[in-house]
This record gives sequence, structure tokens and C-alpha cells, in this order.
Amino acid sequence: MLADAAATDALGEALARTRPPSAVVLLHGDLGAGKSSLARAMLRALGVRGPIRSPTYTLVERYPLPEGGEAWHMDLYRIGDPGELEFLGLDGGEAVLWLVEWPQRGAGALPTADLEVWLDHAGNGRSARLEARSDAGSAWLRRLNGALPAEGALASHS
Repeated sequence: MLADAAATDALGEALARTRPPSAVVLLHGDLGAGKSSLARAMLRALGVRGPIRSPTYTLVERYPLPEGGEAWHMDLYRIGDPGELEFLGLDGGEAVLWLVEWPQRGAGALPTADLEVWLDHAGNGRSARLEARSDAGSAWLRRLNGALPAEGALASHS
């Protein structure tokens, strides 16, 4: 349970602190569930300075990371067909972190996920469920669960 926006930010910060050197994160949830907020918190915690824009209209926002490589924040809500992704120039060479909102719209055209995050409205807050989809994702969730208070453990290994 994420009681408020600060809890969502804290989860994003913990994900950033414990992440592997390279990762693909798929963010699921309805409009307003907190996908962009979680991505923004991760990017801030990774050292991104300046404006962090929503990729709703641009589809992809690229952020250089202080330790090297780029984080790509994508919002595929406006994609009609996964084939449209080839026109975005997503060869992945510079990307060390993919944060993908509405990933089901890019099914089959995205790299394999390491972690999937489901966010949902829950009363006045949000709920979060995290599932590993790779060995790197499983190791990430173990590090994350070790970094969270016992009542904050959210992750499952699939």
C-alpha cells in the first residue's frame, strides 16, 4: 500500500537505489494510478536534474544519467500498433533504463522486461505490485525487499 504521493516517491527512490546496471521496467495501471509519478521519482533519485516531462505526447523522453547511459521514459498510450515503435529510433544502444507506461500497446516490439509494476487506486492512496520477469529482475526485487521496512515489502518473484 502506498498511502500518499510521498510513499510513491519513496518506492521510486528505493527502486533507483537498488536497480541493476541495465533494466527494462513495464509500468501498468489506469490513468492517474501513479505510473509517471513513480518514473519521475526514479529519475530524480538517479540524478536527473531539470524538468522531467511526461512523454504522453512525445512518446519518448530521454534523460542522460550521471553515471553514463540514458534512461528512456516512454508512454505508449497513443500507439495504435506495436509496429509504430520502429519509427521512434529505439535501438536501445544508449538506454540503460527503460521505463515504459502502457507497455501492452507495444507488445512484441519492446525488449524483454526485467520488472513489471502494477499500480492501482486504493482508497486515498495506491497499491503497488511488483513482479520479476528475469534473473536480473529477481535479484533487483531481493535487494529492494531488503531495503524496505518489513511492512513495505511489495515484490514477488515470478
